[in-house]
Amino acid sequence: MKSERELRIETPAGTHNGYLAVALGLLALVGGIALMFGVVNLGPKVLIPALALLLIGVLALAGLYMQQPNEARILTLFGRYSGSDRREGLRWANPLMIKRKISLRSRNLNAPTLKVNDKRGNPVEISAAVVWRVQDTARAVFEVDDFEVYVRIQAEAAIRHLAAQFAYDEGDDLSSGETTLRAGQDEVAAALVKQLQERFGDAGVEVQDAKITHLAYAPEIAQVMLRRQQAEAIISARKKIVLGAVSMVEEALKGLSERSIVELDDERKAAMVSNLLVVLCSDKETQPIVNTGTLYN
Repeated sequence: MKSERELRIETPAGTHNGYLAVALGLLALVGGIALMFGVVNLGPKVLIPALALLLIGVLALAGLYMQQPNEARILTLFGRYSGSDRREGLRWANPLMIKRKISLRSRNLNAPTLKVNDKRGNPVEISAAVVWRVQDTARAVFEVDDFEVYVRIQAEAAIRHLAAQFAYDEGDDLSSGETTLRAGQDEVAAALVKQLQERFGDAGVEVQDAKITHLAYAPEIAQVMLRRQQAEAIISARKKIVLGAVSMVEEALKGLSERSIVELDDERKAAMVSNLLVVLCSDKETQPIVNTGTLYN
């Protein structure tokens, strides 16, 4: 990328109020036409002033242009950059200058869905919406060939680079609290904005916002990853069930002991814990079995 000193910087153009140019132009045309009609009476000596007034009037009107809000004009004279005009309304500039209109309004770029590899190397599909606007008109026009094409291509490159920096989802191979594409949406969006701004800087484009609009595993591994997520969810649920069951068994044994309802030796406690855990942790309804004997025979 170029340094700041090498990049062209926008400078204000020396333009003038268009309404004053209209008044002067019309007066010059009227005066020139009047002198042309007076050639018969006043003689050929007024021909040159009449032609000069007509030429001044034509040039005054030829340099007019109308500028809308959030628009700018890039002015060049014989291939040399003369400045940019951001003032709205009826304006006037040298009629020999080329006046290129450029919009300063915010624009949306809906990037196509890209198939890339995440940090783990898993293929994922990702897309983003980018809100951008032209900040420096001189850079946008003179530093890149077509700034709209430049923005589109660089946005796709930034999205690909972003996907390779983060894993799609959490896993045992990641450190605790590490940002992922699916869970860390705010952090990922901030990283995307930063990358886009670094890439768009040479083109004089400002990134206003960027958000991930589509994120999914590629079709060839989607089913495998779905089963993996289901297994992780089942394991997590089982852990919570076991922790809850252990807590309930502990409270039951403590309550029996404190109230002296029944005296249990270690073997009876083990049997009771086993039965309670089976009842509490089972994912199906348990069938009670009535023991008419004792635990020891």
